[in-house]
Amino acid sequence: MIAINLDHVTVTYIAQPIFRELSWEIHSDRCVGLIGPNGCGKSTLLRLIAGDLTSDTGFVVRQNGLKFGYLPQEPRLTPEQTVLQEALGASSELIQIERKLNEVESQLGEPTVYTNERKLAQVLEQQARLLEEYTRLGGLSYEGRVRAILQNVGFTTEADLNLLIATLSGGQKKLLGLAKLLITQPDILLLDEPDNHLDLAGKALLEKLINEHQGATIIVSHDRYLLDLVVDEIVEMEDGRLIHYPGDYSEYVFEKRMNQLRQQQLFQAQQKEINRLEESANRLLTWGRLYDNNKFIRRGKSILKRLEKIDRIEQPKTDRRRMGLELGGWRGSNKVLEITELDKIFPANANNEETIVLAGLNLLIWHGQRVGLVGPNGAGKSVLFRLILEQDTPSGGKIAKGPSVEIGYYAQEHETLDYKRSLLDTVRQAEKLSESQAVSFLGKFLFDYEKARGPVSALSGGERSRLQMALLMLTKANFLLLDEPTNNLDIASAEVLEDALEDFEGTVFVISHDRYFLDRVADHIVELVDGRLVEYVGGYSDYLAAKSKRKKQLTKGSH
Repeated sequence: MIAINLDHVTVTYIAQPIFRELSWEIHSDRCVGLIGPNGCGKSTLLRLIAGDLTSDTGFVVRQNGLKFGYLPQEPRLTPEQTVLQEALGASSELIQIERKLNEVESQLGEPTVYTNERKLAQVLEQQARLLEEYTRLGGLSYEGRVRAILQNVGFTTEADLNLLIATLSGGQKKLLGLAKLLITQPDILLLDEPDNHLDLAGKALLEKLINEHQGATIIVSHDRYLLDLVVDEIVEMEDGRLIHYPGDYSEYVFEKRMNQLRQQQLFQAQQKEINRLEESANRLLTWGRLYDNNKFIRRGKSILKRLEKIDRIEQPKTDRRRMGLELGGWRGSNKVLEITELDKIFPANANNEETIVLAGLNLLIWHGQRVGLVGPNGAGKSVLFRLILEQDTPSGGKIAKGPSVEIGYYAQEHETLDYKRSLLDTVRQAEKLSESQAVSFLGKFLFDYEKARGPVSALSGGERSRLQMALLMLTKANFLLLDEPTNNLDIASAEVLEDALEDFEGTVFVISHDRYFLDRVADHIVELVDGRLVEYVGGYSDYLAAKSKRKKQLTKGSH
């Protein structure tokens, strides 16, 4: 059944069209992955569907009574509220009824009401209606249902429920935002990059919640692994159009490539025929003028008229322009990094308690290895990187780097960038380049001249990520420490990074929650759990299979 119909809708921003004349039939029982390059209008389209925006042209027709649950990239939460208070406020209908019930109770205590039989009857009747509506909306079991949903998304203890929103991590805020949607039981879930900031456990929860949702879901995401697991179809936003592909992300990639090849063959065949007819028409026209033969001229003009009426096949667009990342590297030391019995303990807090983050870590990385570091948020992955970079000192143990190891570091929060500098100054500080060379270099990373002259502070998250990639390329390092490098990158840019790392001659140690990326790049996975490292051979899928096998063996052993 069609739940929403977009009919030739257009949205403009400051006289510039974001998209024009889009049409889309959205079904009530499908999970759709909405993909496309950063800035193409995906978030705007979600807001239009949710009713937060109106279109300049066309119509948005929604099935009567549809309830929408919209999760923006940054969930709208009240910092001074607790988790439970915020979640209990999810149902605006129940809040409104509770407010009216409180008003009715106050009226019942007024002498002008309880001493007047007619007024008292009216107020009691109003109370009965409100109580009936309150019961219909599940108000009697509401708090219990809210607590159960919060537990499902990871807020399992009373202490978790009493956490202030201001103290939550980005991932916790995303899960709380999702919980608030589920509390309202929407027919349509609209999720704008819900996987950002989530660790692997959080992503597993997200997948479960999407798969269990009974209605429709539209999800904007750069997580290709997630899209493979949850979607029924892919809708690609490209050049202001929507192109539909049945199946998951991997099926979309295959089908799109096949379509491009078929269209290229048809285009070439048509061009060959058009060229042949044009040559024939030109010959006839030339002969007609040369020999003053109207018959030849009429035939030549007739062929040209036929050519005008031909329905021309468009030349397929190959993948749009991508950043030109090349990571040269060089061999360097055979033994790149050796960590022995590494400890990191943070000093006592207000309760006189020390925090043990790393406890007796051991790790050996050889030249050419691609090692993925995984673990829950807060496990100490970024702390380990800071220790390797000598930005912090260990509490015990040793970190030894090979004598000819040069490190290139990609910071998750872009803290290595000076936000006051221009892009030109940033790259010229990293490498001796003339202004024209710097402009040309930044052009490889999709920055035009105006952007290049502007400050780093004016860049979006994705643009800052590309700038960090550019600086990484200038380091000519042979050992890359990458902290969540695919965060903020669109799919095309993530694929460029994967290809560059495949060709990189050096060694890679990467923190990532991007499972598709880890499957393509990593040949070893190390998991940081309870301050210790557990090593697995292979990519993410190999790690997942080995963990599952180990869990089954432990379960058998305990019986």
